[in-house]
Amino acid sequence: MDSKHKKLLRSQRLFLSEELLVDDMIIQYLYQEDILTEIHLEEIQSESSNRKKTLKLLDILPTRGSRAFHHFIQSLEKDFPWIKDKLLRLCAEDNESPPPSFT
Repeated sequence: MDSKHKKLLRSQRLFLSEELLVDDMIIQYLYQEDILTEIHLEEIQSESSNRKKTLKLLDILPTRGSRAFHHFIQSLEKDFPWIKDKLLRLCAEDNESPPPSFT
């Protein structure tokens, strides 16, 4: 996963943990697309609350390779389009911002 995508997910952790329900379609989609393993599913599903499940997913995703962010965004399409739109907008804004000046 690109460092900008990791940074974006880290900056949106609290928002995502409040808004997102990952227990059903999202983790199944990511499993289907070979982003998550069966062990990851068990780790996520063993968490005691939706918030903890989302945070566990956000811990795992950055370690799952270059396709992980794209498939995570795709997993939001049906049930969480407003979250998908927000993440894509923030990602686009990050691309437009000038690099920081170190002078």
